[in-house]
Amino acid sequence: MSEAFMSEPLTTKPIADASPRFKARIAGALYLLSVVTAACAELFLHGRWNVAGGLIANAGMAAVALILYVIFKPVNSSLSMLAALFSLVGLTFEAVRWNPRGVDVAIVFAGFYCLLIGYLIFKSTFLPRILGGLMVLGGLGWLTYLSNPLVAYLSPYNLACALVAEASVFLWFLAMGLNAPKWQEKATTWRMSRA
Repeated sequence: MSEAFMSEPLTTKPIADASPRFKARIAGALYLLSVVTAACAELFLHGRWNVAGGLIANAGMAAVALILYVIFKPVNSSLSMLAALFSLVGLTFEAVRWNPRGVDVAIVFAGFYCLLIGYLIFKSTFLPRILGGLMVLGGLGWLTYLSNPLVAYLSPYNLACALVAEASVFLWFLAMGLNAPKWQEKATTWRMSRA
């Protein structure tokens, strides 16, 4: 090996320094990968493999929640943190499969998470507002799981509505990312307000 090559420091650019557009695309990719993993685990795997597939999907969704926290922190840091907490608590309930009285608590937490993310998208200037409306629609679909009779009455439309709305938002993230200059503007304003 040449001396010049060996003398160059080996550096990697951490995701924290990545562009906001790249972070949004990573969130979209992780979301879709997690949904596919969860679906395959439920449909094709049994026993320990099913549990392992679910945990892998949950880990991907936890990463999505943390990335979205960073993305939406300049819009409203408190609501962004609350959304991340709803997601992480819901994923914890999903991992332990806690369903008191038949209520899928994890999906209810996902509903609140979607409502908050929808509001943050709507208030942001770096994503189309229609995506916020879709995310709120997805959240309302998940919140129907608070009532077993309501779920039975609305099924499968509530599930389809929630999945299509949420998937549309994350497909946008994957394909388009976000408007980086507007995000930078929002982030600069947020930093100045905290100084």
